[in-house]
Amino acid sequence: MSADLAPLFRPFECKSLKLRNRVAMAPMTRNFSPGQVPGENVAGYYRRRAEGQVGLLITEGTTINHPGAPGHDAVPAFHGEAALAGWKRVVEEVHGAGGAIIPQLWHVGGTRRPGVGPDKDAPAYSPSGLFKPGKPNGKAMDQQDIDDVIRAFADGARDAKALGFDGVEIHGAHGYLLDQFFWEGTNQRDDRYGGSLENRARFGVEVVRAVREAVGEDFAIVLRYSQWKQQDYEARLAHNPEELERFLALFVDAGVDIFHASTRRFWVPEFEGSDLNLAGWTKKLTGKPAISVGSVGLDDDFIGANNQGIGGTANPKGIEELVKRMAADEFDLIAVGRALLQDPNWLVKMREGQGDEIEPFTKAALGSLS
Repeated sequence: MSADLAPLFRPFECKSLKLRNRVAMAPMTRNFSPGQVPGENVAGYYRRRAEGQVGLLITEGTTINHPGAPGHDAVPAFHGEAALAGWKRVVEEVHGAGGAIIPQLWHVGGTRRPGVGPDKDAPAYSPSGLFKPGKPNGKAMDQQDIDDVIRAFADGARDAKALGFDGVEIHGAHGYLLDQFFWEGTNQRDDRYGGSLENRARFGVEVVRAVREAVGEDFAIVLRYSQWKQQDYEARLAHNPEELERFLALFVDAGVDIFHASTRRFWVPEFEGSDLNLAGWTKKLTGKPAISVGSVGLDDDFIGANNQGIGGTANPKGIEELVKRMAADEFDLIAVGRALLQDPNWLVKMREGQGDEIEPFTKAALGSLS
């Protein structure tokens, strides 16, 4: 763990987003906000990562103001007086420690379970009433539903700017609502929101445009997207660079400033014939800054060999490959997940050559996250 880490510590700037280094904390759901309100414990959690010199904190997914948005009772909301006051405290704590922070606005779509959130009877909303291909769950969205969700994303982004956040991330990955529209397997519509790649992207594009209108031109908008889905790890939105370019160009035109390309292992090439990962291809095809992510500093991805989910065990690992790719400007930022979840001072320890002091990530750690 003695790699020259200088490429990680270059400053970065994009519109309202001004970072002291290139390391971000990845968004990770924790279920530590009873009643959907982030309390002092949540503010302290983010502050400690900022004190650990992380440049950008991307919050756990926080739900927009729509009945079907929540998928868990203790995930924080991004609407309502109490929740927004809690987030304002989070922003103040992070800024006080020298960090920057953006919220990840989230709608779980067809993955929603019944009986959670303030509206227990709300259905799981999705493009075609499917959780995954061939598996029904909930309500196929009509135009009013679509309009309501677009408005809720825009309202959340407007509140983020008013609360002093440094930008906003739209969650369009991992088989949640926006991604269910992108994915042909769950989007079986025959209207203007279904069919071609461009039509399937239309809902997400309209969300981005509404967010841009709500926050103005100088506020940074990040879009998180992925090929894989929680319902199918082998799913693909784009099978080749040409399809990916068609998809991404729509969001560049809509107003995305930065793409957060989610992968399970950052070192895996995305397409045959190139070592570029998904973030690398994203930057190459769009010219926009890209964030990479996936098992940084650990020897196993968050699913694990036995499909254990985030509860698996992963051991510390060197980051020489990461530094090499960042030095080559393959992507602009790197998001670190479980390593920072386990240890808020992970980045400081890596920089100071104290990698041997980093503990393995274990299931037991999840019960006492701080």
